Amino acid sequence: VLGVDEHKWKHVRGEGDSSFVTVLVDLTPIVDGTGPARLLDVVAGRSKAALKDWLDARDQSFRDRIRVVTMDGFAGYHTATAEALDKARTVMDPFHVVHLAAQKLTLCRQRVQQDTCGHRGRSGDPLFGIRRTLLTRIGLLSDKQATKLQTGLDARDEHVAVSVTHAVYQDLIGAYEHPDKRAGKIAMYKLLKRIRTGLPAGLCELAQLGRSLWARHREILAYFDTGASNGPVEAINGRLEHLRGIALGFRNLGHYILRSLIHSGQLAERLDAL
Repeated sequence: VLGVDEHKWKHVRGEGDSSFVTVLVDLTPIVDGTGPARLLDVVAGRSKAALKDWLDARDQSFRDRIRVVTMDGFAGYHTATAEALDKARTVMDPFHVVHLAAQKLTLCRQRVQQDTCGHRGRSGDPLFGIRRTLLTRIGLLSDKQATKLQTGLDARDEHVAVSVTHAVYQDLIGAYEHPDKRAGKIAMYKLLKRIRTGLPAGLCELAQLGRSLWARHREILAYFDTGASNGPVEAINGRLEHLRGIALGFRNLGHYILRSLIHSGQLAERLDAL
């Protein structure tokens, strides 16, 4: 099970994509429950070519063993995987799916706020007052927060677009949280199918979300079958950020890759020098 993500290895203005790398992580121990994830390699660039060239450089027996690849919504990684690993299943990470839905909910709230009040959110505006509560799972809200949320949504009839988008956002999280993976997959499929086309006028952000998610619905639904996500990859990214911080930054990419593999590739105990 292979995890793929981008990572910014140095923060220098004007560097562009040269300051990004593609991180490749072995997630098999996490899925099998046998141990932690392991950094496999770091490749310069964040593009389809960066991932495809790395996969093409591996022998056929290695590629045949890759059965699942997890990633975010970047189309380049998806295309590279489809071309190089025709038998592997791709999984779109749940965090990025929910994050995309949260972005559309925020855009909807901002649009309705501007249409109803004629200005950006200010203290005392109903929608501005619940901007953070809207993004919180219903089951985690206190009674006071739940009341404030409902009051803000019911303050005007024009807020119905925000209410509908918020309901879809909550249903999306609910499908991922369902204790029965099969039932969660069915709920997710029905939700994606419901919002992909034919939405009423005034729900433009939700319509955009529906089209985007339906285009990747196979990768979204694959999560429920495989149980694989990019969570451990993000954790290793965090460790690499810490490594860069304690080193006060790196200038040489080769040196950075070497130190990253020692730090997060489970190589330190194999090196007598350390």
